[in-house]
Amino acid sequence: MSRNAKIAVGGVAVGLILLIWLPWWAALLIIVGVPAAAYLTLDPSQRLRLRRVARKEIGR
Repeated sequence: MSRNAKIAVGGVAVGLILLIWLPWWAALLIIVGVPAAAYLTLDPSQRLRLRRVARKEIGR
């Protein structure tokens, strides 16, 4: 299993635990808010690089 697959499986597991443990709106806030906050902490050159890599994976 690749490193990214392990991270994805862990994220899904944490999301499911949060949905069971917290109200649905709080879990949704955390699931959406953490990646958004991480993206906003990147400087502009890192954001550009991330967007470029994401476009290549999509096949543009």
